[in-house]
Amino acid sequence: MTEPTQTSPSRGEDKLDTTTSPERAQVYDPNNQDSSQEQTSSLNRWDTPWFNWKLISGIAIVGMIVLIGIFGRFLWDTELVYVGKCPLNLPPVGFENSRGQTGTWAHPFGTENSGRDMLALTIIGAPNSLLVGFVAATIGIGIGILLGFISGFIGGLTDDLIRLLAGITITVPSLLVLIIIQSLVEQIGLFTMATLLAAFAWPGPTLVIRGQVMSMRESGYVQMARLSGASPLRIMFGEIMPNLLPYLAASFIGSVSGSILAAVGLETLGLGPQRVPTLGGTLYFALEAAALLRNMWWWLGIPIFILSLIFMGLLLINLGLDEIANPRLRKATE
Repeated sequence: MTEPTQTSPSRGEDKLDTTTSPERAQVYDPNNQDSSQEQTSSLNRWDTPWFNWKLISGIAIVGMIVLIGIFGRFLWDTELVYVGKCPLNLPPVGFENSRGQTGTWAHPFGTENSGRDMLALTIIGAPNSLLVGFVAATIGIGIGILLGFISGFIGGLTDDLIRLLAGITITVPSLLVLIIIQSLVEQIGLFTMATLLAAFAWPGPTLVIRGQVMSMRESGYVQMARLSGASPLRIMFGEIMPNLLPYLAASFIGSVSGSILAAVGLETLGLGPQRVPTLGGTLYFALEAAALLRNMWWWLGIPIFILSLIFMGLLLINLGLDEIANPRLRKATE
């Protein structure tokens, strides 16, 4: 009598049994899928080039100085910014001057030789210096956007004339012209100074924007907009300009830095606003009074430190915007 033979399962059956075994079967769970989608969307929400440490740090530094200028007026007596309101030549808290006087909390940053409080000068002067830079850059970038778009998009004779005008303006020694103009004006205010600086701040942004517009005007989406009957203004400011926002922001920050530097240079020479406290004006009075020779280092040191913070913050913002505009830089830092 023959024993019944046991047939071994085929490879296909073995594979089927393995894949359908309870241990390896994957059960569809809609709740799991929803949670994974939420995690993915949460990651995508924060995975954006606008959230980089350089940009955030720079905005924090500049924002802190702006907030000090806004709220410091309510927390400190800014009347101390006027001449004769404080004792003369007091050092900051924790230091001693050449006459043996020590700093007091009534004037934590010290005072200068005309009886003005250095903290009050910082609270008023730092935002004023920033204001000059921002106003000059806003006017300069506004002119640069208008002329750059017209030059790059229209081209032809218009492009030649705008490039010629920008080239001539760049070659003019702007600092010398500003010195001559401001020496002829008896009293100059913050906005007058910003306007004079803006007269020489537009050529650089104009040429940069022109080059970007020329490279984008032949792109596919611009050609599609032309075929769909969009007007030149619609193409320039509705199609091209949104793609240039990182470049425009970087140009704006660069213009702010250049305008502040030019303003401080003029103010240090005594050609800035005389009745309005600024950081450059504080440096001018300190140099005129030979502050370092009299061991009054805080008179020069405090405004230089604040200016260094401003320029550091603007530099970090510019570097952060460069990473947004240039994907290669962004990949290199990852």
